[in-house]
Amino acid sequence: MADEKTLVRFGILGCAEIARKVCRAITLSPNSTVYAISSRTIEKAKQFATNNNLPELVTIYGSYEEVLDDPYVDAVYVPLPTSLHLKWAVMAANKRKHVLLEKPTALNVGELDQILEACESNGVQFMDGSMWYHHPRTARMKEFLMDPNLFGEVKTIYSSSSFLPPPEFFENNIRTKADLDSLGALGDAGWYCIGAILWSMNYKLPTTVTALPATIRNTNGVIMSTTVAFYWEQEGTTATFYCSFLSHETMDVSVLGSKGSFHVEDLIIPYEETSAPYYFTSCASFADLHLGWSVAEQEVQVHNELPQEALMIQEFSRLVQEIKDSTITPDRRWGGISRASQVVLDAVKSSVDNGFKTVYL
Repeated sequence: MADEKTLVRFGILGCAEIARKVCRAITLSPNSTVYAISSRTIEKAKQFATNNNLPELVTIYGSYEEVLDDPYVDAVYVPLPTSLHLKWAVMAANKRKHVLLEKPTALNVGELDQILEACESNGVQFMDGSMWYHHPRTARMKEFLMDPNLFGEVKTIYSSSSFLPPPEFFENNIRTKADLDSLGALGDAGWYCIGAILWSMNYKLPTTVTALPATIRNTNGVIMSTTVAFYWEQEGTTATFYCSFLSHETMDVSVLGSKGSFHVEDLIIPYEETSAPYYFTSCASFADLHLGWSVAEQEVQVHNELPQEALMIQEFSRLVQEIKDSTITPDRRWGGISRASQVVLDAVKSSVDNGFKTVYL
């Protein structure tokens, strides 16, 4: 068991549904602990603690400010509506709290830049809550992707993230409200697609971004569904993605190279907590008379001891602890990853808002 003094103490700002999952992850991670819970009312914070079986030692606050003023809180997890991210992430950084910020990180890259600047100037770690980056499957897929003999050069990428919620979602959920989460399906589901595509391209921004006219908005003007095309001029690489609140559950990414290809069906949330597959083919050709293939697609199962969200917390907490021990400075790579996704998301939004014109980056 870890020494209590070496555990990173988390304060959670808000009791959103995703906070339940991250709260569990903090508990499962060997180097962190839930220290404080807050909501806009202390009654709601108490109910959250009860519903999630948190120990009585967890501090309960009826305001977010109290968490930021608590000297024992090392880091904060912020699952608030996107419209509130700028205010509370900057306040947290200015209070020297490390920031784990739910995605999408901000309403636009200008806001995110303010958040990153506050984190950098105060020497605190920033990371967004995209959990799939931290699954060991992701590292294994990257090894295959980077192998010039097995995969070759990236030629095209496809990703989708979609789900069909019940009718009350469209009436009550913050992701359908222009004043709370105006990015809608683009910010929620599309963030993952953009991240997966950029990951495949080592975070090089595309030359052009074009949203397709099939985009659907609700009566509040919030995007419920869209399809987008990217193009990298120097590489001649293309990518498309589909994100939606209007179709069946998908969490796919497929990457086609000059010598191989791979795909994943459960990128964002693996089918199982302790193991996740990906499928690849390399150096395939058709058999004689095109009656079959020279090689069959192979499945690779990647096992993990902790759920991917706990692995995210573990990595974030490792960075925080080493910063506290003055052995490292904050890892700016995570902010760079988030910023690349935000820049592309902004370009998609601009294309949609300007009659689906192509945006050049």
